[in-house]
Amino acid sequence: MEVMIVFLVFFAMVFGIAYVFFTTRNKERLLMIEKGADASLFERKSTPFSIAKFILNIALLFMGIGLGIFLGWTIGDALGARHNQHIEVYVMSSVFIFGGLGLVTGFFITRKIERADTK
Repeated sequence: MEVMIVFLVFFAMVFGIAYVFFTTRNKERLLMIEKGADASLFERKSTPFSIAKFILNIALLFMGIGLGIFLGWTIGDALGARHNQHIEVYVMSSVFIFGGLGLVTGFFITRKIERADTK
């Protein structure tokens, strides 16, 4: 029963955030149009999806995760965590750290590629 309450509260929270976001955005756009703003202001200018950039980011993420597992295990073993069963702390924290570093590296490489493409 408690699990169901948690899911209901989570669903209500997500629905409430989405409702407030879309109604506020709609009201803001209507006010801007009433003030005389051009409707082309609301069109999205996104970059096209590139499978090569996606694969680059996923590869760097997985490389970071692998490096994090290796270094976490090595650090935990060097500190003697194998005997007291706390090696998971070192492994999980380094997985998140190096996975995040892989994503940040992928972001900067992708941005550099996009800048080179526009020149």
